[in-house]
Amino acid sequence: MLPLRYVQGDATSPQAAGPKVIAHVCNDLGGWGKGFVLAVSRRWPEPERDYRAWHRGRAGNDFGLGAVRVIQVRPDIWVANMIGQHGMRTGSNGPPIRYDALNRCLDALAGHAATLGASVHLPRIGAGLAGGRWPQIEPLIITNLCARDISTTVYDLN
Repeated sequence: MLPLRYVQGDATSPQAAGPKVIAHVCNDLGGWGKGFVLAVSRRWPEPERDYRAWHRGRAGNDFGLGAVRVIQVRPDIWVANMIGQHGMRTGSNGPPIRYDALNRCLDALAGHAATLGASVHLPRIGAGLAGGRWPQIEPLIITNLCARDISTTVYDLN
């Protein structure tokens, strides 16, 4: 099992050699415009474009909680849009994060990363606007990625 690595820096600028997947959590409403997605969109237009098209076509595709799309943005970098939050605001059903959906996303992400021979790079997914608790999210990452020997780095902005 590989250890989960923490570094100071920007997850959109992964610190590793070889193929890399940058993973983040999206909502199931088609909304893209706050949080980490802004940093993604500043670097590459493809992930947002793909997410919006995926959402528009949801009646005929797999868009929904637990689904993942991996979009290539450079020869050695992909972005994984993971649908792990229901809605965008905390309400009577609690925060938007859905831990079961995030777990399914991370399992699928592991498969994509293994196929690509890629390391995974992410901010503290689900613990920002999605309202999740990092002590519940970190074990999902360790179980789905680190325990499968996928090199995984969490980035904290300074």
